[in-house]
Amino acid sequence: MKTEMIDLQTMDEAVRLLQEGEVVAMPTETVYGLAGDATNEAAVRRIFAAKGRPSDNPLIVHVASVEQAHQFVTHIPDVAARLMEAFWPGALTIILESNGTASTLVTAGLDTIGLRMPDHPLALQLIEATGLGLAAPSANRSGKPSPTSSAHVAYDLSGRIAAIVDGGETGIGVESTVIDCTMTPPAILRPGGVTREQIESVIGPVTLDPALSMKDVTPKAPGMKYTHYAPEATLSVVEGDLSFLQQLIDDARQTGHKTGVLLFDGEDVDADVRCFLGNSMETAAQRLYDCLRRFDQTTVDQIFVRDLSEEGVGLAVRNRLHKAAGGRVIRP
Repeated sequence: MKTEMIDLQTMDEAVRLLQEGEVVAMPTETVYGLAGDATNEAAVRRIFAAKGRPSDNPLIVHVASVEQAHQFVTHIPDVAARLMEAFWPGALTIILESNGTASTLVTAGLDTIGLRMPDHPLALQLIEATGLGLAAPSANRSGKPSPTSSAHVAYDLSGRIAAIVDGGETGIGVESTVIDCTMTPPAILRPGGVTREQIESVIGPVTLDPALSMKDVTPKAPGMKYTHYAPEATLSVVEGDLSFLQQLIDDARQTGHKTGVLLFDGEDVDADVRCFLGNSMETAAQRLYDCLRRFDQTTVDQIFVRDLSEEGVGLAVRNRLHKAAGGRVIRP
């Protein structure tokens, strides 16, 4: 399959492909998504095939309005309506009771469905022009770092999908927050671009789902069951100060390993390859996946990063790092 690169002037082609049941990579404000008609089983199968994604992992359906969200759910409770008013369009996926309109492959056989309205003009334009709810997981091979540019998508999926809509680099850089509004109080199933603190300022206390730290729990949200975001080299999360981090790197180099390190601006640690996350958790979110992919273009085989704070969007960045490390944590 030849993969087209589509710009704003040729969006009609992307619309046609989606309406015909093909899959198209589209930009959102979080990461690039791999979009297909959520009601078309053949299209959804193409999404899973292109990604190499296990079929028991549910997909998010992207909509362009609250009215369109009603097409996929039995009802929208008050707490969800308040979240939609506060954060849609935006990086918040809301889990509600499915009415069965979406393919059962989208919901992975669950009686719930995740919906969000992306805050990106090209994504909204595609949804509105097609008239479809678009199932769209991240547009990368399953398990690898999510794509924050069209070049990342092309590297992973060229020849596997019909087209890529080029919208430049994404803004937030980590996926949407997923919150389950079928329970009381609502539970965050995946931390992301909308913080727990922001959510609680609108609807009051929420919980963090135990599946964030437990294994062998049936996933109700995308990205919760399998190792995700992993670079090719071994990634280790390090507890301790910068001197302990440097010691670990030095020890690895002495045994013949090529080392990489993720740092914040101003942190002085030596390694074979360094990638900087900026000076805030917001810039860390924007740069994280690009850094992990940059390491894949080098010969490093050991990557180290210090553990992060869980405040604000730090909860999401820390979650992605720990999943990329497969739970590998080194303590002093």
